[in-house]
Formats: sequence, structure tokens, C-alpha cells
Amino acid sequence: MPSALLQAAARRVVTAWERESGKAQGEVLEIVEALALGVHRQQVAGEIVVDTPARSVLGQRLLELLRSEVIQSWSAAAAAPAEVLAALTAIERVRVAIEPDWLQDFTSRLAGPNGLEIVVDVAHDLRSPLTSILFLAETLQRGQSGTVNEMQRRQLALIYGAALGLSSVASDLIELARGGDELVEKQPVPFSVAAALESVRDIVRPIAEEKQLAVRVLPPTRDHRLGHPVALSRVLLNLTTNALKFTEAGYVEIVTQELGPSQVEFAVRDSGKGIAPEVVESLYQPLRPAVGRPGYSFSQTGLGLTMCRKLLAAMGSELKVETRPGWGARFHFVLTLPPCPEPGAEPPRRTRPGRRPRG
Repeated sequence: MPSALLQAAARRVVTAWERESGKAQGEVLEIVEALALGVHRQQVAGEIVVDTPARSVLGQRLLELLRSEVIQSWSAAAAAPAEVLAALTAIERVRVAIEPDWLQDFTSRLAGPNGLEIVVDVAHDLRSPLTSILFLAETLQRGQSGTVNEMQRRQLALIYGAALGLSSVASDLIELARGGDELVEKQPVPFSVAAALESVRDIVRPIAEEKQLAVRVLPPTRDHRLGHPVALSRVLLNLTTNALKFTEAGYVEIVTQELGPSQVEFAVRDSGKGIAPEVVESLYQPLRPAVGRPGYSFSQTGLGLTMCRKLLAAMGSELKVETRPGWGARFHFVLTLPPCPEPGAEPPRRTRPGRRPRG
């Protein structure tokens, strides 16, 4: 017999269905029982045996309702988290079994004329809740909602890092659909380079603290300049997140070097293990040949680096990399950023030719 958790969830599904439809339906009861038994068998024996009536559109709908009721049990603290997670895992496997053609159907839709729109819609739907997760995780980690012990702080840092990674993927997909080289500021605007660098460090701070890595920042001597701060921050955040991901000990640094009055080099360097020579050529490929199986695998790093190259090209620059085993990696680029007066600074006083200034 199914567990008490599944039995209670199944009863609530049938009750809700009867309440909405206004009458009892024997077919619905039969399918819900078959689904609950199928989930139970998967949990106990690792096999999936689901009666034919459940392999239908109605069965798929009722399984989704069963999933929702199981999650509700978790929210209401009516079941142990481990029991709920085990049930949800089994439900997902049953879902795949009763929808044998779902992958082929989804693939054909993605390959169709509206495939890119589907991906962008999904990315948009992901970005909003992920932003909320980032905000809440950081708020909790900083103790603004109450005292947090060290274990909870580390767990929140892991949540923050995972959400930041997913949010970056969603943003990169949206930008890629737009061409990947769209600059928010159509014309260069005044901005503080130091503030842009500090903003990137603040965003990645939870990840760095969890891995016990130092994040060092070195801004240029002339801080206020004309440029495209949104695109620059996006590139630096992507490079810094990648550096933290592949560094287990030591540091990550964001360093600037003034090559001339208007030329500034930006470099993101890490003390990681470096990049193998055979991998460097495929760094900028979002889809790479899968290892150990046919087909391709998705690379979040490749997608992010592709977006960095496109944004830098739009700003008239090029992304370069230096790396060797045991030394780490250094991604760098040069931007033209003319100096500009600080906000609120008085312009220099001008004197007429041939006249001496007073005083």
C-alpha cells in the first residue's frame, strides 16, 4: 500500500476534483489510485508499473495535482522533508514514464519557428523568482532577519551561489536572443569605475566567503570616466563568477591598469588550477561534445563567455585569456574610457589670452 503521505495526497486530489466538477468520477478515482501505487512501487522496488488509463492526458494532469499536494504536505509540516523529497523524486520518474514522447515533442517545438521565443519566455519566468531568492538569501545571511549560525550561513551562501548561476544563465539566454551585443547605454555615460568594481565584489561576496576565497579589487587612479557601465559590470561579473567557480583556494582579483589617458585594461585573475590547453579552444562554445556519450552537453561557462565577447565587441574590445596548469587563469581586455569630471566638481576657470588671473 502507498505511504500515508501518498494516501492523504491522493484523497485530497480526488476530493478537490469532485468539488470542482460537482460530481464523483470513478475514472478519476481509478487513475489517482493507479498513480499513487505506481509512485509507491517506484520508491519501494525501483520499478515503474502504471496501468494504461493513467497513461493519458488526464493521468498527466492528475499526477501534477498529486505532486502539488505532496509539496503542500511539506509546506504544512505534515510530513518529514526526507519523505517528501523521496516522493517527489518518484513522482518525477513516473511522470517521465507516462509521457514517453515528451522529450521528442519538446525538442520538435524548440526546433520550430517559435523555439527561441519559448526559451526566452522560460528565461524571463526564471529570472524574477531567482532575483527574489538572491535578495532573501543575502538578507538572511547578513542576519537582518535574526541570528544565523555558521552552518546556516554556509547553506545560505550555497543557495545564493546556485541562484546567481541560474539567474546569469537566464540573463545570458535573453541577451543571446537579442543578438548578445545590445548595449543598454547607446552612448557613453559618466560613471565610477571603482563603484562598478565594488558592486561586482558585493554580488559575489557570499560565494567567496563560503569558499573562503579573497576577492581583491584594484581600480584605476582616474576613477570617473565615460563608458558603458552596465555592459562592463556584466562582463566583470561573469568573469569573476567563473573564476570563483574554478578556484578552490587562494584568491580572485579584478585589476585595472591605465595604459594611457583613455585606455584602461581590465583583468580578472584567479589562483585556480588553470585551463587545460585542449579545453581553451572550446571555452566559448555553449554546446560542447559530451564526454562519454553521444551528442552535446550545455556549458554555462561557454554561454557566459560568449556573451562577454559579444558585449566587448560592441564596446570595441576583445576578450583574451592567459592560462597554464598550476598558475590559474587571467581573462583581460582593454577599453577606451576617457576621463571625465567627478559629479559636482567645478569646471576649471578659464582666463582670456593676454590677461593674468587675479589674486
